Amino acid sequence: MARIFNSPSKYIQGPDALAELASHIEPLGQAALAIATSTGIERVGAKIEGGFEHSSATITFESFGGECSDTEIDRIAQAAKAAGADVIVGVGGGKVLDTAKAVAYKLGVPVVVCPTIASSDAPCSALSVIYTEDGIFDRYLFLPANPDIVLMDTTVIAASPVRLTISGMGDALATYFEARACVESEADTCAGGKATSAALALAKLCFDTLMADGVKAKVALEAGCTTPAVERVIEANTLLSGIGFESCGLAAAHAIHNGMTQLPETHARYHGEKVAFGTIVQLVLENAPTEKLEEVLGFCMEVGLPTTLEDLGVEDISRERIMAVAESACAPTDTMGNMPFAVTPQMVCDAILAADALGHYYHLDLC
Repeated sequence: MARIFNSPSKYIQGPDALAELASHIEPLGQAALAIATSTGIERVGAKIEGGFEHSSATITFESFGGECSDTEIDRIAQAAKAAGADVIVGVGGGKVLDTAKAVAYKLGVPVVVCPTIASSDAPCSALSVIYTEDGIFDRYLFLPANPDIVLMDTTVIAASPVRLTISGMGDALATYFEARACVESEADTCAGGKATSAALALAKLCFDTLMADGVKAKVALEAGCTTPAVERVIEANTLLSGIGFESCGLAAAHAIHNGMTQLPETHARYHGEKVAFGTIVQLVLENAPTEKLEEVLGFCMEVGLPTTLEDLGVEDISRERIMAVAESACAPTDTMGNMPFAVTPQMVCDAILAADALGHYYHLDLC
């Protein structure tokens, strides 16, 4: 099977980039429908609309209902048809962007994604994660093309709650370990082929960037500053992680995240927070060297990512409940099968409980 490298057609990152959105849309179409939450429209709507004042293109906003579900995708697609839209724009977080990509695919028109947070690696991918209306993971929707444009306004992103960027670090943290597992197992990637060396190198760069700049970026953001470390982490969370996961693949960490949706109390935690814990579980499954476990656990503790089930809001950690998570994570339709060795639900259950115990152990050790 061929090796395939996927990426967005254009990636744009910089201060106040949303003010220039109109100039980037003009080559794609003349009537854009932008999907955003009502809060997102209040936050950046004026900045976006200002750029269209002297543009040949127009833009209208459609409020997002809150879940990337089939029902919401169909509803917005109908609204786009009614508005005569020939470009779909997603402005917001991961579920808004996934919805925009799915709507554009359904209508056969270009899509521009504009994250207002750097909380996941979803923006760059030819993939939408579909949930039920109750927020339970349903399936991956693989798309025939990556977004036409990914535009990152670092002024807006730096002003978002710091926890969101930290969540993005959690999502990006898994990239290299899952990529390496998929390369070792020669698994098919999300791009539909085998991994390339270029994608694995970007996944490794993603991890190295987090280790070098993650804590510095967190501290800078908490101080209200946009520094080179912040810019590098935004790129790692979005572009490096996005290409790394899509062109190498997903494995245990994201399967654990998906399994965690079986526990209602975890729904309030962000995607990247659950993926960060899933990364620790994957390292336990692999019997990673103590030094690597300590590096990852130490990083999570320093930036404030979950290292225990309690951190994810799970108080009842009975084996029966955790086994339900493990069985879901090992579903044939999920990515646990991309690990380079056979994995059973029993192994996953034990790894989750052991990862939780390690998190508590190192918390006590630091105290």
